[in-house]
Amino acid sequence: MKIMELKAGMKRVEITAKLIEKSEPRDVMTRFGEQSRVANATLEDESGTMKLSLWNETIDQVNVNDTVKIENGYVTAFRGETQLNVGRYGKISVVG
Repeated sequence: MKIMELKAGMKRVEITAKLIEKSEPRDVMTRFGEQSRVANATLEDESGTMKLSLWNETIDQVNVNDTVKIENGYVTAFRGETQLNVGRYGKISVVG
């Protein structure tokens, strides 16, 4: 699957792309009242770019210029932007 094919509401997304940007993590309170860390990242493939949300331990698993594979991800619209999420049941790993 390519980035340009991803649309808000899609589930069970599997994609491989390059991580080209990653923000510094920030602390947030989740809707469940838990303290978590979140960082914004940008993925790129030959079809385009997309925002990626990284939570807690996944922030430290990946770095800029890594090629990553996301399995069982899902796509949402947040503040008018389409973004990819790994979520609780998804997996992100560095490949290559």
